[in-house]
Amino acid sequence: MADARLTDEDYEMLASFRFALRKFIAFSEAAARRDGLTPRQHQALLGIRAMQDQGAASVSDLAAFLILQHNSTVELVDRLVAAGFVARATDPEDGRRVRLALTGSGEARLAALSQTHLDELEQIGPELRRLLARIQRYRRRVRGATRCGDAGG
Repeated sequence: MADARLTDEDYEMLASFRFALRKFIAFSEAAARRDGLTPRQHQALLGIRAMQDQGAASVSDLAAFLILQHNSTVELVDRLVAAGFVARATDPEDGRRVRLALTGSGEARLAALSQTHLDELEQIGPELRRLLARIQRYRRRVRGATRCGDAGG
């Protein structure tokens, strides 16, 4: 149901936030390509590395992280293994499960890309914080208006 309380400013705020996110995604995709990776390969390396603290990632874990089908993830991992960025190992506790880990080359590639991304986030951080603050103010205003409207009925 459409909310009659939405204003032109609200729509502009949402459009601005989406635009800021898309600009970051476009930056990220271009940075990955400049470094010889597809955006999906970069996401996979990042996901594998992020899951390292919880134990090695499985193909199923990576598929869930990437929001991909299992078979598509297997193909992606095959390409990363062939490129020398990822290694596969059979899980010692469950021989049916394959664990993934970054190789030294994969770690180095990801570290360079991650530093570039953190630098960009530092640059765009103030804009994102400003937009998020606008969204939070909007949500508080809507909740306040809803409570006032509920109390009167």
